[in-house]
Amino acid sequence: MGQTISISDLSKVFADHERFVLLSHTRPDGDAIGSEVALKAVLEAMGKTVWALNEDGTPEHLEFLEGAAGVERPSGPVDAEVVIALDTANRERLGANCLEAVREVPLWLNIDHHISNEQYGDHVLIDSTAAATGEILYAIIKELGLPLPETARDALYVAASTDTGSFQYSNTTMRTHEMAADLVGRGLDVATVTARLYHHYPFRRVELLTVLLGTLERSADGRIAWWTLSLEVKERLGIEVGDSEGLIDVMRAIRGVVVCAFVEEMPDGKIRLSLRSKSTEVNVCDICAKFGGGGHALAAGARMAGPLADAVEQMLAVTKSALQI
Repeated sequence: MGQTISISDLSKVFADHERFVLLSHTRPDGDAIGSEVALKAVLEAMGKTVWALNEDGTPEHLEFLEGAAGVERPSGPVDAEVVIALDTANRERLGANCLEAVREVPLWLNIDHHISNEQYGDHVLIDSTAAATGEILYAIIKELGLPLPETARDALYVAASTDTGSFQYSNTTMRTHEMAADLVGRGLDVATVTARLYHHYPFRRVELLTVLLGTLERSADGRIAWWTLSLEVKERLGIEVGDSEGLIDVMRAIRGVVVCAFVEEMPDGKIRLSLRSKSTEVNVCDICAKFGGGGHALAAGARMAGPLADAVEQMLAVTKSALQI
């Protein structure tokens, strides 16, 4: 377990080292990529040498971000002094190739907002009250008086917007809005970023939604909704990482639904489970923990053994128990 580090302590880490490598979780979302892009831009503005790696690279719908091309797939060992893992609760979720690339790097920092973070690394800075890891980075930048290039400005906004459902979820707080307001005051073009972020998906995403709606089911009392995605469908439609991002909110919006689940078959035979809760009385992080996963109280995930039908049955059993059905 790593030693907790304060924001002020980070100043010494940044001052004492010159070469940093940034990592975030597999199947990265807007907070993962946004955090990497933002911190890379900030550290480079400080004169540091920075690599940003991700096992799966940048999803297509986030490629519009300036600096996103700098997030690369690992291709070999990185000669860095410090690893900074961002937005990743579990070391293994950084991916085998990323872990191998940084195997010889001596110092690890773990910066995250997931309540289920396993506190790996030498130093940890975890704030589970933050709406996004990008919000933590913003606090670091402000407190330490670090530079905030335009690239970082836009990336931090994407990080916060995506992890709050465009500022709709209950994790959105006053400081989230204050951060967004400050970024707008620094020249952020909200309309342009929002249009590229939410209104610029490929047609295959609509095809995917059509298929998912065809698999949609609800429990007898209407409090649980779920849909499934098979590997065959993904291959037939040419689905890429990021295409399904946010689609679970279609189920979340159904009146009467308390917990919704996206159950997806993966190429390795595992089943990817994504859960959302609309009530603070139902902690989906606890449900996912039953399958070795974690996340947040209202949004969590796990990977479990297949086949798909068995995974659905197990998920329903645990979820019904949580709902006392």
